[in-house]
Amino acid sequence: MKRPIRPDEQKLWAMVAATVHPHPGRQTDAPPPPAEPAIPALKAKGRVTDPAARLPLAELLPPLQPPLRGEPESIEPRRKHRIAKERDPIGARIDLHGMDQQRAKAALEAFVLRAWDEGYRAVLVITGKGTLGDGVLRRRAPEWLGGMALRGVVAGISEAHRRHGGEGALYVALKRKPRG
Repeated sequence: MKRPIRPDEQKLWAMVAATVHPHPGRQTDAPPPPAEPAIPALKAKGRVTDPAARLPLAELLPPLQPPLRGEPESIEPRRKHRIAKERDPIGARIDLHGMDQQRAKAALEAFVLRAWDEGYRAVLVITGKGTLGDGVLRRRAPEWLGGMALRGVVAGISEAHRRHGGEGALYVALKRKPRG
């Protein structure tokens, strides 16, 4: 059963709803609620009477999600097919099972940089599926591969073929190492 909406939540929602307008040519189903003053009532001593108005707006609203760092693009379909069929060799593999996030991130970054330095063009990163198919490493590995440390090295990522680990593994295509 849902809990009833508190008066302070209802006032906050009214303030938000007052900023929304229908598209031109569309009618609203219900007439707009009577507008309440946006400035809260003040007591004689200058204190705010509404408890919701005492809080800054940032505390009333849910925190904004930080923008996701650019995850690498997916591998080109032909290249992914060549890697899956092992026509383009998988130069190296790393298994992140059993590692916590900090160790896994450090190991992944060092592994990818070393593989790129050795001239490999594709590597396999085994994250595992995690419990219920939504593991932390599985979710975070694409973010780490798209981070600033690896942005100049990683060309793209894609989910691996079943025989290479399927949903619990990633193909990582690496950029060519500059000549010279």
